[in-house]
Amino acid sequence: MENKFNFIETAKRTIELELQAIKSLKEHINENFVTACKLILGAQGRIVVLGIGKSGHIGRKIAATLASTGTPAFFVHPAEASHGDMGMITKQDIVLAISNSGSTAEITTLLPLIKRLGITLITMTGNVNSPLAQAANINLDVSVTQEACPLNLAPTSSTTATLVLGDALAIALLEARGFTAEDFAFSHPGGALGRRLLLKVSDIMHTGKELPKVSLTTPLKEALLEMSRVGLGIALVVDSADKLLGVFTDGDLRRTLDRDADIRHLTIEQVMTARSKTARPEMLAAEALKIMDDHKISVLPIVNEQQNPIGVLHIHDLTRAGVI
Repeated sequence: MENKFNFIETAKRTIELELQAIKSLKEHINENFVTACKLILGAQGRIVVLGIGKSGHIGRKIAATLASTGTPAFFVHPAEASHGDMGMITKQDIVLAISNSGSTAEITTLLPLIKRLGITLITMTGNVNSPLAQAANINLDVSVTQEACPLNLAPTSSTTATLVLGDALAIALLEARGFTAEDFAFSHPGGALGRRLLLKVSDIMHTGKELPKVSLTTPLKEALLEMSRVGLGIALVVDSADKLLGVFTDGDLRRTLDRDADIRHLTIEQVMTARSKTARPEMLAAEALKIMDDHKISVLPIVNEQQNPIGVLHIHDLTRAGVI
């Protein structure tokens, strides 16, 4: 029996029913949606999302999406709100209550107190005539004609529609606020985008005793020992005023050996690369990476305004920091 069951057909039917629910959702986008957006944009407090059961799971995701896209928001479990967590909600907040039936007891119990405190109430329900929708300042209709569940019982199409409407709300607010990629990065400092947009060269460069400095007259042999001491594959060539004159890298060493020269008698001045590429400490690490990529180099001297070398950045530092 099990082998004859058409899993693929069931999956396709489920997806089709949920697609229909989302398409129908577009017809529910009206002035109520616009008013909800304006209320949230004008709020002095946060958005407090309420929901229980499957609506609670969807509510948590909506709260997280709002918070990460510029709209301060958090989720409160309605049952916990009745036993103390209501104190987390202030008069300046907006409550976004989610219930497909619109009559979830744990939420309707809170309605008198929400009204008494004068807190703006926005609801997402599948029943515009429900107690919750009727009590709301604005109700957003998430009704669906049929759940994907063949018994029409398990919240499936309705939770998908609610989730999509939550995303629509978050993105509309994001665009209205002029939310930028850098704003996004500030709420995602641990993510790859956050690291690329926030991490500065100064955050990860080598400094102090890790800088392998030599003078123009340093014999190549001694310069190689200094490079080996630090292990960054570079020696910084400086003058008496500590101004960067050039660099000697692993690549320069290979080119020197190709010349078949007697390295025992060479000084660093004869083999260094003058006017090397540099970066500034205040640059984004991602900008330094672009310099390395453009010029096919793996290590960069970091200089200040006086062209004094104050750091070294290796491609491995960018890898460890997650910029690459």
